[in-house]
Amino acid sequence: MADEGWSPADVDLTTPNTARIYDYLLGGKDNYAADREVAERLIEVIPEARTAARENHAFVGRAVRFLARRGLRQFIDVGSKLPARGNVHEVAAEVAPDAAVVFADGDPVVLAHARALLAGTARTAAVRCDPRRPAALVKDPAVRALIDFDRPVACVLDRVLHFIDDAAEAAEAVRELHDALPAGSHLVFTHITQDPEPESGEDVGQVFKPTAGHFWGRTRAEILDIVGCFDLLEPGLTYTSQWRPDPSAPAVGNPERTFTLAGVGRRR
Repeated sequence: MADEGWSPADVDLTTPNTARIYDYLLGGKDNYAADREVAERLIEVIPEARTAARENHAFVGRAVRFLARRGLRQFIDVGSKLPARGNVHEVAAEVAPDAAVVFADGDPVVLAHARALLAGTARTAAVRCDPRRPAALVKDPAVRALIDFDRPVACVLDRVLHFIDDAAEAAEAVRELHDALPAGSHLVFTHITQDPEPESGEDVGQVFKPTAGHFWGRTRAEILDIVGCFDLLEPGLTYTSQWRPDPSAPAVGNPERTFTLAGVGRRR
């Protein structure tokens, strides 16, 4: 676990943080006591929480690898996550060592960790943005220094859209991003759903109450409406473990218990 006596400057160790909670669920070390407490409470409510986190992370890796093999060389990863082992920059580099990756977030905790963890890593950057307005990144000079928006870009909205409480606002954010990206670009996304257990929503909300991040699980139909401007690639909107699974990996029982729907869309 992270050294409680050290952290990047200006990082609050007493308030639980959704990125560090996710890191803990993945078995990472960039988390603190407050984060672990919330994560353990979540596991009490949703015993599959660790599996859900792992399958979410694995989906993003498969999607990035898939797109890199199709020739994508530019990736923008938007949202609250720590760029640790197995994240977008490492996965893309496995296929394309020349890939450029930008991490973008509005959370100073994430940015502080990201800049420390990415120090010395070639062709990567960490920039500040409002995840609710990812299209603004197209105009950011720091992003444009690394990303050529005359060529296709893969934008990852992993665990982002369910933090936008208004569905119309979430759909507008996706539409603005779609319109700002060049043809041939792709959207990789995940979204929490409570379809398998609607009654769990209130309990999960209480677990995350001490954090600054509150999310809204949506139905499959609502999620499809939000990402509808992109053409979803096969197999469409699925639970994370069901999106082009690795044949060599063990099958996930009850994939709906990951409570996360995911997909990859293409901009015409």
